[in-house]
Amino acid sequence: MAKTGIRKTAKSILVVLHLLIVVLFLIACLSPWLNPAKFWWIGFLGILVPYFILLLLCSIVFWLMAKPKMALISIAALAIGWQQISVFIAFHSKEGFENKKENNIIRIIDWNVESFNGLTKNKETKKHIREDVAATIIKLEPDIVCLQEFNSANHSGAQADNISLFAKNYPYHYFSKDYQRSNGAYYSGCIIFSKYPFIDSGRIKYRVAESLIYADIVKETDTFRIYTTHLQSFKFKKEDYEGMEKIKEQDEEALAASKNIFIKMKLAFKRRGMQATTVSSAIKNSPYPSVICGDFNDVPNSYTYFHIKGKRQDAFLNKSFGIGRSFIAIAPTLRIDYILPDINFKIEQFDMVDEGLSDHIMLVSDLRLKK
Repeated sequence: MAKTGIRKTAKSILVVLHLLIVVLFLIACLSPWLNPAKFWWIGFLGILVPYFILLLLCSIVFWLMAKPKMALISIAALAIGWQQISVFIAFHSKEGFENKKENNIIRIIDWNVESFNGLTKNKETKKHIREDVAATIIKLEPDIVCLQEFNSANHSGAQADNISLFAKNYPYHYFSKDYQRSNGAYYSGCIIFSKYPFIDSGRIKYRVAESLIYADIVKETDTFRIYTTHLQSFKFKKEDYEGMEKIKEQDEEALAASKNIFIKMKLAFKRRGMQATTVSSAIKNSPYPSVICGDFNDVPNSYTYFHIKGKRQDAFLNKSFGIGRSFIAIAPTLRIDYILPDINFKIEQFDMVDEGLSDHIMLVSDLRLKK
Protein backbone atom coordinates (compact mmCIF):
# COMPACT_ATOMS: atom_id res chain seq x y z
CA MET A 1 0.00 0.00 0.00
CA ALA A 2 2.81 2.37 0.93
CA LYS A 3 4.53 1.78 -2.41
CA THR A 4 1.28 2.43 -4.26
CA GLY A 5 0.83 5.71 -2.37
CA ILE A 6 4.37 6.82 -3.16
CA ARG A 7 3.86 5.89 -6.82
CA LYS A 8 0.64 7.91 -7.02
CA THR A 9 2.26 10.90 -5.32
CA ALA A 10 5.27 10.80 -7.66
CA LYS A 11 2.97 10.54 -10.66
CA SER A 12 0.90 13.50 -9.45
CA ILE A 13 4.05 15.59 -8.98
CA LEU A 14 5.23 14.73 -12.51
CA VAL A 15 1.84 15.65 -13.97
CA VAL A 16 1.82 19.00 -12.13
CA LEU A 17 5.39 19.79 -13.25
CA HIS A 18 4.49 18.80 -16.81
CA LEU A 19 1.45 21.07 -16.86
CA LEU A 20 3.44 23.91 -15.26
CA ILE A 21 6.06 23.73 -18.04
CA VAL A 22 3.30 23.67 -20.68
CA VAL A 23 1.60 26.72 -19.16
CA LEU A 24 4.85 28.69 -18.84
CA PHE A 25 5.80 27.86 -22.43
CA LEU A 26 2.41 28.96 -23.74
CA ILE A 27 2.64 32.22 -21.76
CA ALA A 28 6.12 32.77 -23.23
CA CYS A 29 4.56 32.37 -26.68
CA LEU A 30 2.73 35.64 -26.01
CA SER A 31 6.04 37.55 -26.14
CA PRO A 32 5.46 39.00 -29.66
CA TRP A 33 2.47 40.90 -28.27
CA LEU A 34 3.51 41.77 -24.70
CA ASN A 35 5.86 44.75 -24.53
CA PRO A 36 8.35 44.25 -21.66
CA ALA A 37 8.26 48.02 -21.10
CA LYS A 38 5.01 47.16 -19.30
CA PHE A 39 5.17 43.38 -18.92
CA TRP A 40 8.84 43.04 -17.91
CA TRP A 41 8.42 39.44 -16.70
CA ILE A 42 7.82 38.21 -20.28
CA GLY A 43 11.50 38.94 -20.97
CA PHE A 44 12.58 36.26 -18.49
CA LEU A 45 10.24 33.70 -20.03
CA GLY A 46 11.58 34.53 -23.52
CA ILE A 47 15.10 33.59 -22.47
CA LEU A 48 13.81 30.29 -21.08
CA VAL A 49 11.93 29.24 -24.24
CA PRO A 50 14.76 26.97 -25.53
CA TYR A 51 14.75 25.10 -22.22
CA PHE A 52 10.95 24.82 -22.23
CA ILE A 53 11.15 23.33 -25.72
CA LEU A 54 13.80 20.81 -24.59
CA LEU A 55 11.75 19.84 -21.52
CA LEU A 56 8.61 19.42 -23.60
CA LEU A 57 10.46 17.16 -26.07
CA CYS A 58 11.79 15.08 -23.18
CA SER A 59 8.32 14.90 -21.65
CA ILE A 60 6.90 13.57 -24.94
CA VAL A 61 9.39 10.68 -24.83
CA PHE A 62 8.65 10.00 -21.15
CA TRP A 63 4.86 10.11 -21.42
CA LEU A 64 4.79 7.99 -24.59
CA MET A 65 6.23 5.22 -22.43
CA ALA A 66 4.32 5.99 -19.23
CA LYS A 67 0.95 7.38 -20.34
CA PRO A 68 0.66 8.20 -24.08
CA LYS A 69 -2.36 10.49 -23.70
CA MET A 70 -0.29 12.90 -21.58
CA ALA A 71 2.25 13.18 -24.41
CA LEU A 72 -0.46 14.78 -26.53
CA ILE A 73 -0.45 17.82 -24.21
CA SER A 74 3.23 18.52 -24.95
CA ILE A 75 2.74 17.86 -28.66
CA ALA A 76 -0.20 20.30 -28.74
CA ALA A 77 1.80 22.93 -26.83
CA LEU A 78 4.70 22.71 -29.29
CA ALA A 79 2.29 22.93 -32.20
CA ILE A 80 0.69 26.06 -30.72
CA GLY A 81 4.13 27.53 -30.08
CA TRP A 82 5.55 26.71 -33.51
CA GLN A 83 6.23 30.40 -34.16
CA GLN A 84 8.69 30.37 -31.25
CA ILE A 85 10.38 27.21 -32.50
CA SER A 86 10.65 28.54 -36.06
CA VAL A 87 12.67 31.62 -35.01
CA PHE A 88 14.86 29.73 -32.55
CA ILE A 89 16.10 26.99 -34.88
CA ALA A 90 17.16 27.31 -38.52
CA PHE A 91 16.33 24.27 -40.61
CA HIS A 92 18.39 24.88 -43.77
CA SER A 93 21.43 22.79 -44.58
CA LYS A 94 24.51 24.91 -44.02
CA GLU A 95 26.69 25.33 -47.09
CA GLY A 96 30.21 26.70 -47.25
CA PHE A 97 30.46 30.47 -47.61
CA GLU A 98 31.84 31.49 -51.02
CA ASN A 99 34.21 34.45 -50.61
CA LYS A 100 34.07 35.40 -54.26
CA LYS A 101 31.04 37.55 -55.04
CA GLU A 102 29.36 38.89 -58.14
CA ASN A 103 29.14 42.59 -58.90
CA ASN A 104 25.43 42.85 -58.07
CA ILE A 105 25.91 41.38 -54.61
CA ILE A 106 25.88 43.57 -51.49
CA ARG A 107 28.00 41.95 -48.80
CA ILE A 108 27.22 43.15 -45.27
CA ILE A 109 29.15 42.48 -42.09
CA ASP A 110 27.67 43.06 -38.65
CA TRP A 111 29.78 42.75 -35.51
CA ASN A 112 29.87 43.94 -31.93
CA VAL A 113 33.63 44.41 -31.56
CA GLU A 114 33.54 44.77 -27.76
CA SER A 115 35.49 48.05 -27.78
CA PHE A 116 38.47 46.16 -29.28
CA ASN A 117 39.16 44.58 -25.89
CA GLY A 118 39.33 41.04 -27.24
CA LEU A 119 39.17 37.86 -25.19
CA THR A 120 42.86 37.46 -24.41
CA LYS A 121 44.40 38.56 -21.13
CA ASN A 122 47.86 38.84 -22.67
CA LYS A 123 48.70 42.56 -22.79
CA GLU A 124 50.93 42.29 -25.85
CA THR A 125 48.35 40.33 -27.81
CA LYS A 126 45.63 42.75 -26.73
CA LYS A 127 47.50 45.64 -28.34
CA HIS A 128 46.92 44.09 -31.77
CA ILE A 129 43.21 43.26 -31.36
CA ARG A 130 42.07 46.36 -33.23
CA GLU A 131 44.29 45.50 -36.20
CA ASP A 132 43.21 41.85 -36.13
CA VAL A 133 39.54 42.86 -36.10
CA ALA A 134 40.03 45.17 -39.09
CA ALA A 135 42.03 42.55 -41.01
CA THR A 136 39.38 39.87 -40.35
CA ILE A 137 36.71 42.17 -41.77
CA ILE A 138 38.65 43.49 -44.75
CA LYS A 139 39.73 40.04 -45.99
CA LEU A 140 36.05 39.17 -46.56
CA GLU A 141 35.73 42.22 -48.85
CA PRO A 142 32.34 43.42 -47.59
CA ASP A 143 30.62 46.40 -49.19
CA ILE A 144 29.04 47.56 -45.92
CA VAL A 145 30.39 47.14 -42.39
CA CYS A 146 28.20 47.77 -39.33
CA LEU A 147 29.96 47.73 -35.97
CA GLN A 148 28.75 48.21 -32.42
CA GLU A 149 30.85 49.12 -29.37
CA PHE A 150 33.21 50.79 -31.81
CA ASN A 151 35.59 53.46 -30.51
CA SER A 152 38.14 55.84 -31.91
CA ALA A 153 40.35 58.62 -30.57
CA ASN A 154 42.29 61.40 -32.23
CA HIS A 155 44.59 62.38 -29.37
CA SER A 156 46.72 59.26 -28.87
CA GLY A 157 48.26 58.79 -32.28
CA ALA A 158 47.60 56.15 -34.92
CA GLN A 159 47.29 53.36 -32.32
CA ALA A 160 43.95 54.78 -31.17
CA ASP A 161 42.55 56.06 -34.46
CA ASN A 162 40.40 53.06 -35.34
CA ILE A 163 38.57 54.80 -38.16
CA SER A 164 41.85 55.00 -40.05
CA LEU A 165 42.06 51.18 -40.05
CA PHE A 166 39.09 51.10 -42.43
CA ALA A 167 39.40 54.43 -44.26
CA LYS A 168 41.39 53.14 -47.24
CA ASN A 169 38.89 50.40 -48.10
CA TYR A 170 35.81 52.24 -46.86
CA PRO A 171 36.02 55.97 -47.61
CA TYR A 172 32.47 56.66 -46.38
CA HIS A 173 31.29 56.27 -42.81
CA TYR A 174 28.73 57.50 -40.30
CA PHE A 175 29.58 57.32 -36.58
CA SER A 176 26.98 57.80 -33.84
CA LYS A 177 29.50 59.13 -31.27
CA ASP A 178 27.15 58.29 -28.41
CA TYR A 179 29.77 58.53 -25.70
CA GLN A 180 32.73 60.87 -25.54
CA ARG A 181 35.62 61.61 -23.22
CA SER A 182 38.74 63.75 -23.18
CA ASN A 183 36.85 66.87 -24.33
CA GLY A 184 35.56 65.15 -27.43
CA ALA A 185 38.84 63.55 -28.48
CA TYR A 186 37.54 60.02 -27.76
CA TYR A 187 34.22 58.66 -29.06
CA SER A 188 32.37 55.36 -28.97
CA GLY A 189 29.12 54.04 -30.39
CA CYS A 190 27.79 52.44 -33.59
CA ILE A 191 29.37 53.00 -36.99
CA ILE A 192 28.53 52.22 -40.62
CA PHE A 193 31.41 51.94 -43.11
CA SER A 194 30.76 51.76 -46.86
CA LYS A 195 32.58 51.39 -50.16
CA TYR A 196 29.82 53.42 -51.75
CA PRO A 197 28.77 57.04 -51.16
CA PHE A 198 26.00 58.22 -48.85
CA ILE A 199 23.29 60.61 -49.95
CA ASP A 200 21.95 60.88 -46.42
CA SER A 201 22.62 59.60 -42.92
CA GLY A 202 21.16 60.14 -39.49
CA ARG A 203 20.91 59.18 -35.87
CA ILE A 204 17.96 58.44 -33.61
CA LYS A 205 18.92 58.59 -29.95
CA TYR A 206 17.53 56.51 -27.11
CA ARG A 207 17.49 57.67 -23.53
CA VAL A 208 20.36 55.28 -22.89
CA ALA A 209 22.42 52.81 -24.99
CA GLU A 210 24.01 53.34 -28.39
CA SER A 211 21.81 54.99 -31.00
CA LEU A 212 19.94 53.72 -34.03
CA ILE A 213 21.81 55.07 -37.05
CA TYR A 214 21.23 54.82 -40.78
CA ALA A 215 22.89 55.61 -44.09
CA ASP A 216 21.30 55.90 -47.54
CA ILE A 217 23.80 54.29 -49.88
CA VAL A 218 24.07 54.54 -53.65
CA LYS A 219 25.53 51.64 -55.60
CA GLU A 220 25.40 52.26 -59.34
CA THR A 221 21.69 52.80 -60.08
CA ASP A 222 20.46 51.41 -56.75
CA THR A 223 19.77 53.25 -53.51
CA PHE A 224 19.15 51.39 -50.26
CA ARG A 225 19.20 52.18 -46.55
CA ILE A 226 21.28 50.44 -43.90
CA TYR A 227 20.36 50.68 -40.21
CA THR A 228 22.40 49.49 -37.29
CA THR A 229 21.92 49.74 -33.55
CA HIS A 230 22.96 48.38 -30.17
CA LEU A 231 20.06 48.00 -27.77
CA GLN A 232 20.20 48.08 -23.98
CA SER A 233 22.41 45.37 -22.50
CA PHE A 234 22.16 43.80 -19.05
CA LYS A 235 25.39 45.62 -18.20
CA PHE A 236 26.75 42.65 -16.31
CA LYS A 237 30.12 43.29 -14.70
CA LYS A 238 32.77 40.92 -13.47
CA GLU A 239 31.08 40.60 -10.08
CA ASP A 240 27.79 39.66 -11.75
CA TYR A 241 29.41 36.77 -13.64
CA GLU A 242 31.03 35.73 -10.37
CA GLY A 243 27.58 35.95 -8.80
CA MET A 244 26.20 33.54 -11.41
CA GLU A 245 28.83 31.03 -10.35
CA LYS A 246 27.80 31.50 -6.70
CA ILE A 247 24.19 30.82 -7.67
CA LYS A 248 25.21 27.61 -9.48
CA GLU A 249 27.22 26.51 -6.46
CA GLN A 250 24.49 27.60 -4.00
CA ASP A 251 27.00 29.81 -2.23
CA GLU A 252 25.91 31.76 0.87
CA GLU A 253 26.05 35.00 -1.14
CA ALA A 254 23.86 33.58 -3.90
CA LEU A 255 20.72 35.40 -2.73
CA ALA A 256 22.35 38.83 -2.90
CA ALA A 257 23.87 38.00 -6.30
CA SER A 258 20.48 36.81 -7.61
CA LYS A 259 18.79 40.01 -6.50
CA ASN A 260 21.38 42.22 -8.20
CA ILE A 261 21.23 40.24 -11.46
CA PHE A 262 17.41 40.26 -11.40
CA ILE A 263 17.27 44.06 -11.01
CA LYS A 264 19.66 44.61 -13.94
CA MET A 265 17.78 42.20 -16.19
CA LYS A 266 14.38 43.70 -15.36
CA LEU A 267 15.61 47.22 -16.18
CA ALA A 268 17.16 46.05 -19.46
CA PHE A 269 13.98 44.26 -20.55
CA LYS A 270 11.90 47.39 -19.93
CA ARG A 271 14.34 49.67 -21.78
CA ARG A 272 14.63 47.31 -24.75
CA GLY A 273 10.86 47.23 -25.00
CA MET A 274 10.81 51.00 -25.42
CA GLN A 275 13.77 50.95 -27.81
CA ALA A 276 12.16 48.23 -29.95
CA THR A 277 9.13 50.49 -30.41
CA THR A 278 11.41 53.33 -31.52
CA VAL A 279 13.27 51.12 -33.99
CA SER A 280 10.11 49.56 -35.43
CA SER A 281 8.56 52.97 -36.07
CA ALA A 282 11.74 54.30 -37.69
CA ILE A 283 12.41 51.43 -40.09
CA LYS A 284 8.81 51.37 -41.30
CA ASN A 285 9.36 54.88 -42.67
CA SER A 286 12.39 54.04 -44.82
CA PRO A 287 12.03 55.60 -48.29
CA TYR A 288 14.28 52.89 -49.76
CA PRO A 289 14.73 49.12 -49.53
CA SER A 290 16.40 48.60 -46.18
CA VAL A 291 18.38 46.27 -43.97
CA ILE A 292 18.62 46.54 -40.21
CA CYS A 293 21.41 44.77 -38.40
CA GLY A 294 22.98 45.01 -35.00
CA ASP A 295 23.24 43.75 -31.47
CA PHE A 296 19.67 43.66 -30.13
CA ASN A 297 20.79 42.08 -26.84
CA ASP A 298 17.67 39.93 -26.99
CA VAL A 299 16.85 36.42 -28.18
CA PRO A 300 14.62 35.52 -31.16
CA ASN A 301 11.86 34.51 -28.73
CA SER A 302 11.52 38.10 -27.49
CA TYR A 303 9.18 41.03 -28.11
CA THR A 304 12.27 43.00 -29.24
CA TYR A 305 13.03 40.57 -32.06
CA PHE A 306 9.46 40.06 -33.26
CA HIS A 307 8.61 43.77 -33.10
CA ILE A 308 11.69 44.88 -35.05
CA LYS A 309 11.66 41.99 -37.52
CA GLY A 310 8.00 42.30 -38.49
CA LYS A 311 7.76 40.90 -42.03
CA ARG A 312 11.50 41.16 -42.65
CA GLN A 313 13.71 38.23 -43.46
CA ASP A 314 16.28 36.83 -41.04
CA ALA A 315 19.52 35.99 -42.85
CA PHE A 316 20.41 33.29 -40.32
CA LEU A 317 17.04 31.54 -40.55
CA ASN A 318 17.08 31.71 -44.35
CA LYS A 319 20.53 30.24 -44.90
CA SER A 320 21.76 28.37 -41.86
CA PHE A 321 21.11 25.45 -39.51
CA GLY A 322 20.90 25.13 -35.73
CA ILE A 323 20.41 27.71 -32.98
CA GLY A 324 23.03 30.21 -34.18
CA ARG A 325 24.63 31.34 -30.94
CA SER A 326 26.16 34.80 -31.50
CA PHE A 327 27.16 35.74 -27.92
CA ILE A 328 29.67 33.40 -26.38
CA ALA A 329 29.15 34.11 -22.67
CA ILE A 330 26.49 33.06 -20.12
CA ALA A 331 24.50 30.47 -22.13
CA PRO A 332 24.80 28.42 -25.36
CA THR A 333 21.43 29.61 -26.69
CA LEU A 334 22.00 33.37 -27.04
CA ARG A 335 21.49 34.51 -30.62
CA ILE A 336 21.26 38.26 -30.07
CA ASP A 337 22.90 39.68 -33.23
CA TYR A 338 20.97 39.90 -36.49
CA ILE A 339 20.93 40.85 -40.16
CA LEU A 340 17.32 41.51 -41.20
CA PRO A 341 16.74 42.59 -44.83
CA ASP A 342 13.29 43.59 -46.01
CA ILE A 343 11.51 41.68 -48.79
CA ASN A 344 13.20 43.76 -51.52
CA PHE A 345 16.36 41.71 -51.02
CA LYS A 346 17.21 38.12 -51.84
CA ILE A 347 19.55 36.48 -49.32
CA GLU A 348 22.25 34.59 -51.20
CA GLN A 349 24.64 33.61 -48.40
CA PHE A 350 25.10 33.86 -44.64
CA ASP A 351 27.84 32.86 -42.25
CA MET A 352 28.95 33.36 -38.65
CA VAL A 353 32.68 33.85 -38.18
CA ASP A 354 34.28 33.33 -34.78
CA GLU A 355 37.89 34.51 -34.69
CA GLY A 356 38.09 34.78 -30.89
CA LEU A 357 38.43 38.56 -31.11
CA SER A 358 35.22 39.56 -29.34
CA ASP A 359 32.56 38.16 -27.04
CA HIS A 360 30.27 38.35 -30.09
CA ILE A 361 30.55 36.35 -33.30
CA MET A 362 30.76 38.24 -36.60
CA LEU A 363 27.85 37.93 -39.04
CA VAL A 364 28.34 38.18 -42.81
CA SER A 365 25.67 37.98 -45.48
CA ASP A 366 25.43 38.43 -49.25
CA LEU A 367 22.27 40.17 -50.42
CA ARG A 368 20.94 40.84 -53.89
CA LEU A 369 18.56 43.74 -54.47
CA LYS A 370 15.55 42.50 -56.43
CA LYS A 371 14.79 44.40 -59.62
